[in-house]
Amino acid sequence: MKIKFTKMQGCGNDYVYVNCMDKLIDNPEKVSQYISDRHFGIGSDGLILICPSDVADFRMAMYNADGSEGKMCGNGVRCIAKYVYEYGLTDKKKISLETKSGIKYLDMDIEDGKVQMVKVDMGAPILKPAEIPVKTDSSMDSFINQPLNVDGNTFMVTCVSMGNPHAVVFVDDTKSLDIRKYGPVFETHPAFPEQVNTEFVQVISRNEINMRVWERGSGETLACGTGTCASVVACVLNGKTDEKVTVHLLGGDLFIEYNRGNGTVWMTGPAEIVFDGEIGLDI
Repeated sequence: MKIKFTKMQGCGNDYVYVNCMDKLIDNPEKVSQYISDRHFGIGSDGLILICPSDVADFRMAMYNADGSEGKMCGNGVRCIAKYVYEYGLTDKKKISLETKSGIKYLDMDIEDGKVQMVKVDMGAPILKPAEIPVKTDSSMDSFINQPLNVDGNTFMVTCVSMGNPHAVVFVDDTKSLDIRKYGPVFETHPAFPEQVNTEFVQVISRNEINMRVWERGSGETLACGTGTCASVVACVLNGKTDEKVTVHLLGGDLFIEYNRGNGTVWMTGPAEIVFDGEIGLDI
């Protein structure tokens, strides 16, 4: 089986994209595991399929590097917008995208026929523990700045879902953080029945933060769109920043606005095409 693909990245969060508007691929879980391998495959954080939808302009199907299916990818939705416009699947500058966490609305900034930036309506954050999900000992309405014992250490954690579950932890310095030590322990912590993405956040000012992320199923990635949104929501809820924040990631910057009044989170950032190719699969 041969598959034509496009490698794309948003702030270094790289996925392999496949146009499935005419035909879906078989065994996407195994395909994602194979192509994501950075030594024997193409190398990526996972696989994203662009599919037809009955309720939106397009549908996203997203798989992590370990083959598990994710609900949504913030950097991935921006890359889909760039793909469908620049590869001629649409001439619209505003599109809707069906995901497993609901329909997202994307607004493209286009110059000379190229998508420069994409602004995404990420919807409202989910704060109820049962819906994130995170296990609690009581009927808490939210999990904001709560103690969690991880590997013998107590961390103050704020949990938010932006379609994917996130645990946000504030640290003094993201550069010196031993993320390979703590990331996997957070990911598989029994408090998170569906595992969790963990964001380690250093507040720089009222409008600026640094962030590193450990994603469930993929490990540390250079960026995470939903995690960036969750981090800003956590910052605002804990009184650490204003509602408009520039987030510095290992792979670049994202611009997040959390309108606490109407509950909407907006994410603006770039999307880039790396290369096109074709790969033969025997799986």
